[in-house]
Amino acid sequence: MIKTSSTGFLNKIIWLMRIGVCLTFLGHGIIAFNVNPKWLLYLQTVGLTGEFAMQTMKFIGALDILIAISILIKPMKQVLYWCVFWAFLTALMRPLSGESILQFVERGANWILPLALVLLISIKEKQTLG
Repeated sequence: MIKTSSTGFLNKIIWLMRIGVCLTFLGHGIIAFNVNPKWLLYLQTVGLTGEFAMQTMKFIGALDILIAISILIKPMKQVLYWCVFWAFLTALMRPLSGESILQFVERGANWILPLALVLLISIKEKQTLG
């Protein structure tokens, strides 16, 4: 258990993780909003094609950017759980669309980082209450 005397250290780690999650979703959001043609294959894997796929990618990009900003402003657990789910799903799309399983493995940090952040925020909340 992290001791109360290390609260400052815990806050620094939480901030670093918030920045990491923010940058992950901001970068991917900007790329998606600009409709990366390579990523259209992933949408085609789930049946989205043509103009609808491009508009969907723009929407996903905008949502990722909003999520990135929200993590910096106030990291809510519900949003972080979405980050875990979405990053896991998008990493999984690589092998489902025919790429190597290593493409999924390489993106592990994209979904593990927000999960770890939820856990640290929970620890901090218990310290504050206890």
